[in-house]
Amino acid sequence: MIRLTNIQLPLDHNDNALERVILSTLDIKSDQLVSFSIFRRGYDARKKARILLTYTLDIEALNEQELLARFANNSQIKATPDLEYHPVTQAPATLTDRPIIIGFGPCGLLAGLLLAQMGYKPIILERGKEVRERTKDTFGFWRKKILNTESNVQFGEGGAGTFSDGKLYSQVKDPKQYSRKVLNEFVAAGAPDEILFVSKPHIGTFKLVAMVEKMRAQIVELGGEIRFSARVDDLHIENNQVTGVTLADGERLDSRHIALAIGHSARDTFEMLHAKGVYIEAKPFSIGFRIEHEQSAIDKARFGPNAGNEILGAADYKLVHHCKNGRSVYSFCMCPGGTVVAATSEENRVVTNGMSQYSRNERNANSAVVVGINPSDYPGGPLAGIELQRQLESHAFVMGGSNYDAPAQTVGAFLRNETPEALGSVVPSFKPGIKLTNLADALPDFCIEAIREAIPAFNKKIKGFAFEDALLTGVETRTSAPISIKRDQSLQSINTKGLYPAGEGAGYAGGIMSAAIDGIKIAEAMALSINQE
Repeated sequence: MIRLTNIQLPLDHNDNALERVILSTLDIKSDQLVSFSIFRRGYDARKKARILLTYTLDIEALNEQELLARFANNSQIKATPDLEYHPVTQAPATLTDRPIIIGFGPCGLLAGLLLAQMGYKPIILERGKEVRERTKDTFGFWRKKILNTESNVQFGEGGAGTFSDGKLYSQVKDPKQYSRKVLNEFVAAGAPDEILFVSKPHIGTFKLVAMVEKMRAQIVELGGEIRFSARVDDLHIENNQVTGVTLADGERLDSRHIALAIGHSARDTFEMLHAKGVYIEAKPFSIGFRIEHEQSAIDKARFGPNAGNEILGAADYKLVHHCKNGRSVYSFCMCPGGTVVAATSEENRVVTNGMSQYSRNERNANSAVVVGINPSDYPGGPLAGIELQRQLESHAFVMGGSNYDAPAQTVGAFLRNETPEALGSVVPSFKPGIKLTNLADALPDFCIEAIREAIPAFNKKIKGFAFEDALLTGVETRTSAPISIKRDQSLQSINTKGLYPAGEGAGYAGGIMSAAIDGIKIAEAMALSINQE
C-alpha cells in the first residue's frame, strides 16, 4: 500500500474530497484507485476562522511499485509500513518457569496479554481489586470520604489510567509500531474504532472499565492467572538473581522472571525494593495545582467561530513557559470536559488528578499546571522525592480542613496573593469538596513564584487562561514516579537479574500508551530470556 501524509482539507469538506485529492496527488485515474483508509486525522487550528483537517491516508492502487518509484523523491508519498504485530517467539512446549507480573495497569495488562498470547501463562499480581469493585470504592471515597488504601484511583485493575482522560497518544519513539498493537487490542476489547485514526485518541473511564474486563478474560482464557488483593511484600533474591515473591498473606510464589509494573504510587513497594538492595535512583518530577476553566471558554479561545464543531470536539491545549527563576512550568494531563478528582492512596493526604468520560461533556476543562523539580531540590537519597510528595500532600490535607476536601483559590486571588472570599463563575468539580484558602504555602516558594509568572504568560496563548474566576485546586504531586529503577539493555535491573522494571513506576513511561508500549517490550524481553534458559 501507499501512504500519503499531510493531506489538508477544509473542516467542512464533502465526502468525495479525499478521493479527489488522492487522484490528484498520485496523478492517477479513478479506475486505478482500489481503496483507501484513514490512518490518522488531526487538525490545524492556527487560523481559527479557517481550521484545516490534516490526514494521513493508506491507499491500495494498481501499479503501486511504479507509483512509488515515480514519487521516490516526494516525502509525502511513501510505502505504508508494516502495521502487523509479529511475536518475537513462542513458549516452549515444556514451560517450567511461569513469569510473574506485579501490577495490572496499562503496562502490566499489555505485558500479561502479550505473554499469554505467546503461550507463557503469566501470573499477574494486583494489590487492588477488580475494576468494578475498585470503581465502587473510588466513587465511595469521592462521595463519602471513606478511603480504601488498597482500592482507589491509584491501585486496582486498570491502574491509575482508568480514572483519567484515557488519552491514547504518546510522544515516545515507536519504530516497531507497538502503539498500533495496543490500539488494535483496545478496539478488539470494545474501544471505538475511531481511536485507530484520530490524532489524539481517548477513551474515558467508563469505556476503559469494560475494555479491561474483556482483556483480562482473554488472558485467563489463554492460560494466564490474575490474582487481586495480592500485594507483594517481599522479593526473594539469591546471588543477584530474583527467585520469587512473598504476598501479603504469606504465600510464596517462585519465578526467575518478574516484571515490576507497579505504577508511580506504590511507595511501600519502592521502599521494600530499596531495602532489598535493588538499584534505585531519584529522578526529576513535577508538582503544582489543577486549574479549571469553563470548557466553552477554552473552545472559543482555541477554535474561535468553529467552537462546538462535532469533529473538533472539546478543545484541549498544551502549554509551557520558561521562567525567570530558571524553572519550567507546563500544562499536564489536560482533561477537556472533565472533572478534578481526589487521587490519594494514603490516609490523611490530599492529591489531585484529572478525569474525563469519552463524551467529554462536563462543564469544565481542567489541567495540571506544574513546575519541574529535580533531585537537587529534595536531597537525601533515592526515596527523598517520595518524602517530599508526602509532606506536600499532608499539608494540603490540613489546608483543606483535615477531611479530604482540597484547598482551592481563584486565579485572580492567587495572582494577587489573597484569600478569596467566594467562588466566581467557575464551579469547582473536585469531590469530596474544596475549601477556599491561600495556596501560597502549599508548594515551595520557587514553585509559587514560577506559576504566578506562567499563568499570565499562558493567557497570551489562550485568551482567558488568567481569568479572575478560574480555579486552582491543590496539590498535584503524582505527575510521575520520583524514582527510577534502572535497567540494562536486556531490560533487567542493572543489579538484579530476572527483575524487569517497567512502565511509569520504574521511570520508563508517562501515560497509558507509553506504559502499554513498555509492557510489550518487557513481555518480549522476558519471553526471549525464558527461552534461552
